[in-house]
Amino acid sequence: MNPKETTIERHVIGILVSNEPGVLARVIGLFSGRGYNIESLTVSEVDDRENLSRITIVTTGTPMVIEQIKAQLARLVPVYDVHDLTTEGSHLERELALIKVANTGEDRIEALRIADMFRARAIDSTLESFIFEMTGSTRKIDAFVDLMAALGGVEVSRTGVVGIARGSRLDMPMSRSKVAGKKTRKRKI
Repeated sequence: MNPKETTIERHVIGILVSNEPGVLARVIGLFSGRGYNIESLTVSEVDDRENLSRITIVTTGTPMVIEQIKAQLARLVPVYDVHDLTTEGSHLERELALIKVANTGEDRIEALRIADMFRARAIDSTLESFIFEMTGSTRKIDAFVDLMAALGGVEVSRTGVVGIARGSRLDMPMSRSKVAGKKTRKRKI
């Protein structure tokens, strides 16, 4: 067996969908029904006039499994476009996290020093805790959380990964009518 066929890869997949009830459940159902894992999932409306939302999913699998996921997503009725940002060229990924650190004394000074190095912003402070806001790669946020955990109790809330292609290429324009050469589906009312 070819080693590439069994190598587990991490992929960021962007999906443009109709913003209507049940769409997210269909997408998640596809993953759960076939035993695919979702490491991160974010969804937000990107165009209220066209009723479009963008779902960003981080998943892992062999190249064959990733291709199956993309093909099955593309067949779902409310899906307009599917892009594998990992394979289609250079892209950016970011995540937002709120990190609460409960500590006292010298550990508070060290927490502020580390936060400054990581460009995390203190958005709340009490005599026994800080809440930091941080945006960056998943790896950067993981490193910051690990350092904060060494200084006290930590609670974390994360948004999940969002991604977008670099450059002037518009993979998922906000308007369906602007998707040049792409299939568009009319919604059934």
